[in-house]
Amino acid sequence: MDSQVPGRKPALTPAAFLVRGLLAGLLAGLIAFAVAFAFGEPHVDDAIALEEAAAAHLTHEEVAAEEAAAAEPGMVEISRERQKSWGLLTGTAAVGTALGGLVALASAAVVGRLGRLSARGATLLVAGAGFVAVALVPFLKYPATPPAVGDPDTINGRTVEYFALLLVSVLAAIAAVVIGRRLLTRFDGVTATLVAAAGYVAVVSVAGLLLPGPESLGSFPADTLWSFRRASVLTLASLWATIAVVLTILVGRLHDAATADAERRALAASL
Repeated sequence: MDSQVPGRKPALTPAAFLVRGLLAGLLAGLIAFAVAFAFGEPHVDDAIALEEAAAAHLTHEEVAAEEAAAAEPGMVEISRERQKSWGLLTGTAAVGTALGGLVALASAAVVGRLGRLSARGATLLVAGAGFVAVALVPFLKYPATPPAVGDPDTINGRTVEYFALLLVSVLAAIAAVVIGRRLLTRFDGVTATLVAAAGYVAVVSVAGLLLPGPESLGSFPADTLWSFRRASVLTLASLWATIAVVLTILVGRLHDAATADAERRALAASL
């Protein structure tokens, strides 16, 4: 995968991919922040308003219990304005940068190993598979809920279940890529892809059936919940789509530069 010239660093290296992935991820995080702030945060405010309205009917003992929990050592109260501005921006930027770096390293690992797929195609494939395995499949089983919704006593169990499905989904996606690559020696690209994809769907479907279902939210307004979940999917899609598009462009330019450099060296050697 390296294209090296005396006195110049090789162009197609994991480090070169990583730098571009971090840049793409940072940009994706900024765009995801804008989407989440514009479309998701208003519904979080609605959920908090409903929680505060319900709190007005709590007994004195329940109010005292909540105040005691909030006063526990290590608990730091952050204003709502900071949560949905700088806090949200920091979170999306950090997550986006990390995901961009991981997608870039995965792309560097598979470029040249997926049959005739180009560097651009391999990068786009990795980003698309990442969105499905990391974001979409876990979301379909355990859709997002506003922070003020749900039983706090079950949060640990729900977190374990979510990450269990996430782990199964990622491992199944990796296995599907490996199996699909091996099937290319026996079948055409379309057939190999369909068989590998069917295997992935089968594995995650079984895992989804075996894991417990999402928590019931009782009488929480369905329209507010639907709007929040729609905004969450839109935020995830904007994050992954930006990583896919920007990283594919950057990797494509890097590959084109390396190819042109290799052709110049080959021409010079033939003279």
